Amino acid sequence: MISKVSFQRDLELVCLVETTKEELAIESPDLNRPGMQFCGFYEHFAWERPQIIGIMEMAYLKQQEPENRMTVLKKYFDYALPCIVICRNLVPPPELLSLAGAADIPVYQTEMQTSRFTAHTIQYLTRQLAPHEVHHGTLVDVYGVGVLLSGKSGVGKSEAALELVKRGHMLVADDAVDICRITENRLIGTSPKPIRNLMEIRGIGLIDIQAMFGVSAVTNSKTIDLVLEMEPWDEDRFYDRVGLSDETTEILGVPVIRQMMPVRPGRNLAIIIEVAARNLRLRRMGYHAAKELEERLFRTANE
Repeated sequence: MISKVSFQRDLELVCLVETTKEELAIESPDLNRPGMQFCGFYEHFAWERPQIIGIMEMAYLKQQEPENRMTVLKKYFDYALPCIVICRNLVPPPELLSLAGAADIPVYQTEMQTSRFTAHTIQYLTRQLAPHEVHHGTLVDVYGVGVLLSGKSGVGKSEAALELVKRGHMLVADDAVDICRITENRLIGTSPKPIRNLMEIRGIGLIDIQAMFGVSAVTNSKTIDLVLEMEPWDEDRFYDRVGLSDETTEILGVPVIRQMMPVRPGRNLAIIIEVAARNLRLRRMGYHAAKELEERLFRTANE
């Protein structure tokens, strides 16, 4: 379900026929163009999708005699359509508007071309309908890698992110990260609107990163590629010093590489995070330093 108000506002639509419903019964990001239905073919009709009427569909309707047009549209409105969007600011025939009002089906209008509006709306609905979770943490874009800094409050996530911003990287979200799964293996993190671009630094309070460092210091969204779990240094705990095997954590059913990052006074966390991001990029390009060392040792042992 999609909020009717949000749908109209976010897609910049003009409402031609209002509805009494607060939400639109949209459960899929896919759309339908009803050209075949106007021609009388209703087998496999995706009536549950938003209906997009472009210049071809509108030209066909307007070429029909009024009685025939009414017959065509009556059959079309027998289905519980979630909504209709008319592209290119085309003016619909009065029969369409009257039947839509009687069936309580909203009709919208947009100035965008049909193909552009279709692509834009599919992307919008994919985001809106994707599974969402809000995680406590800080998300930064480091060398194009989305790094989610996780850990208990006070461990230093915001301070590390602030140093990264100062070094030229971008903040996505601090304290709360809104994560959505837009495909089966891709996660996107954003900041909730009320706290967007804001960061909390203990002892100072809230600061506006965009106002302080400029628009290049923030970005609205980023894929989540790496989770760095920050924790106070524990002398009795074993920390991986080689990195031969990758540990993962699941977020919304998607496995994400997870690494522990012990925190203690004197460690330059920003440089460590930069190195972790660079190392992940190298691994994706096929170079794995730990495996390279293992192969060297194997070759030496067999010489």
